Amino acid sequence: MPSSAPKTKKTAPYTRRYPRHPMDVRMNVQVFRQGEVSYFWGRSTELGLDGIGGTLTGELNPGKVVSMVFPLPLSPYPIKLRAIVRYRIGLHYGFEFLTPSPQQRQSLDRVCQLLAAESGQ
Repeated sequence: MPSSAPKTKKTAPYTRRYPRHPMDVRMNVQVFRQGEVSYFWGRSTELGLDGIGGTLTGELNPGKVVSMVFPLPLSPYPIKLRAIVRYRIGLHYGFEFLTPSPQQRQSLDRVCQLLAAESGQ
């Protein structure tokens, strides 16, 4: 006999606050650990208003705070932000930006709008 209980929609364990858009640029990441600064580089895979995903040359653990620098389309200078590692799958990482300035937020918003238009989102 079938159940008469309403079916609930399955959702992801989390949802993003802002969409991510494909973006491939070089990223430089530095982290202070064990009394010294470690430097990594890699390539981004996606950008959102609140974070960036990418593959790096080294290993970082979720929860680690890093400084990162990467170029933005339409910007004459690279952007430098602090971020926290939110997840790691192999050498692919997801970073959430920590306290971007209003000017940095405006630049990220402008680039996300450009990337959305390019990808048809």
